[in-house]
Order: sequence, then structure tokens, then C-alpha cells
Amino acid sequence: MLAVIRYTVPESQSQDFVKQGHAILDTFAAQPGYQRGRLARSVDEPNLWALVSEWEGAGFYRRALSAARMAMYPLMILMVNEPSAYEDVYTQEGA
Repeated sequence: MLAVIRYTVPESQSQDFVKQGHAILDTFAAQPGYQRGRLARSVDEPNLWALVSEWEGAGFYRRALSAARMAMYPLMILMVNEPSAYEDVYTQEGA
């Protein structure tokens, strides 16, 4: 299961955002079902960021959100309001 949380971050807040993103991913990594995660920035729109994580299933992700709520709270105003959980339908591994 793939989770994508997008944020619109003013340039003046980007350094603090990165630190908070690390804290969220550290919290996620300590949760059951976590597989991997990353913090990414758009190459075309530098104010657009994504916190991407992969999970064994949606239930693990939803419970991890509860565990990370305190770390995520300061960033809520920057979140893009859209669904964040995606179910794998097809995957293709690279060579």
C-alpha cells in the first residue's frame, strides 16, 4: 500500500519542513507494517513536497498516522487536502 501526503511549503519554511518530515518518517519507521519512506520535492514546482511511504496494508498506515499525529500536527496547515492512501493494483520491478 502506498501513502502520499502532499504539502505546499513556502521556501522560507523548507528547512524546518525537512526536519519535521524526518521526524514523521522516523515515527513511521518505528510502526508495525512500515516498509519504506521518503521525503521528495517537486522538480517543477519547488514549493510542492510529498511524504511518501509504503506499508503492508491500509490498517498499518492508519494506525501509524495516529502514532505520528503530534509530529504531523504542525504541518497540517501545509497539507494538500486530498486522499493519501493508494492500493497497489499492478507493480513492475526494474531491471
